[in-house]
Amino acid sequence: MNQNMLTVSQLNRYVKSLLEENPLLQEVYVKGEVSNFVRHLKSGHCYFTLKDRDAAVKCVMFKGNAQFLRFTPEDGLSVLVRGSVSLYERDGSFQLYVTDMQPEGIGALALAYEQLKRRLAAEGLFDPGHKRPIPAFPARIGVVTSLSGAALKDIVNVLSRRYPIGTLVVADAVVQGREAAPSIVAGIREMNRQRACDVLIVGRGGGSLEDLWAFNEEAVVRAVYESAIPVISAVGHEVDFALCDFAADLRAPTPSAAAELASPSVEQLILQQTALKSALYRYTIDGLEARQSRFGLLLEEFSRVSPEKTLEQNRQELKNLVELAMESTGKKLDDMQRDLHKYAALLDSYSPLKVVARGYSITLKDGDILRDPGEASPGDIITTKLAGGELASQVLAKKGEIPS
Repeated sequence: MNQNMLTVSQLNRYVKSLLEENPLLQEVYVKGEVSNFVRHLKSGHCYFTLKDRDAAVKCVMFKGNAQFLRFTPEDGLSVLVRGSVSLYERDGSFQLYVTDMQPEGIGALALAYEQLKRRLAAEGLFDPGHKRPIPAFPARIGVVTSLSGAALKDIVNVLSRRYPIGTLVVADAVVQGREAAPSIVAGIREMNRQRACDVLIVGRGGGSLEDLWAFNEEAVVRAVYESAIPVISAVGHEVDFALCDFAADLRAPTPSAAAELASPSVEQLILQQTALKSALYRYTIDGLEARQSRFGLLLEEFSRVSPEKTLEQNRQELKNLVELAMESTGKKLDDMQRDLHKYAALLDSYSPLKVVARGYSITLKDGDILRDPGEASPGDIITTKLAGGELASQVLAKKGEIPS
């Protein structure tokens, strides 16, 4: 029995060697559900359990392989893993050392896309309120893309036709593969650092999801969002959206479309200028005609209320009043003259002189008319007025007292 005795270390080492020397266990594919997933921030290693309804196995994925995962493993996610079986000698744990992992039923890229999209949207990177307008007349148009790609040729063709007065500034970038994301980020940041343009096109020509994946990388999306220069994304696919499309200020389906969105058309500008000139001319003429008509009305109104005309009207009114007053006064004088003649005739008819002329006389005493004999006494001197003159007499006696 002593000949078969092993230490724990020897046992674990022996079992480990058996597992690792078995070719069937050096590349196995296992399907199961992820549980207890943990990624160590310091080491970058991933630890989790893969399970089905009846069993479970511990798994480890080292940083060297985990860094290439397109998605983030989550508890409850069904996956297909590839790896090798071995034993962790220290505690005798049977483990599956995972070298690759794919989500079951959906591609890793599609899952990674949805996961990152949800997370960045929750952070507000796709908020419409953050988007800025594209300048109408940019002096400099920037492009972050490959100098050798078809996208740049398309952009140059469009701009040379539509907007030859604009200046094109290009930042050469890798747009496919592992180096693409950091290269694109560097191009965006350099354009911003130098303030090299007024609007920035970021993109490439068409391709598969794998080819275009750099524009779904978190670093690229954040660089687009953080750009101080308005960004037009142009990741050559008309139907699908890259994540940087959501973060950009404007999304174009193709690089050619992006060039059109970034530039005004000179031909259109000429047509607009002609239309504006015509409208301005018509507006000016209409304005002058309206003002001329208004001026005529004001002149007419002024002529009705001008001081000269008002003074003339007042002068005429005064003249009419004077004439009316004179006419009225003359009529009044004529009426008064007629009344005067009438009253004079009436008075004349009652005049003592008229009475005397008819054979009567007037007797006065001391200048007063004698109306009664009792007013005179014998010896008084009285005056008698006749038609032909006056007689002075002395009263000898009153009636009834005359001596015989």
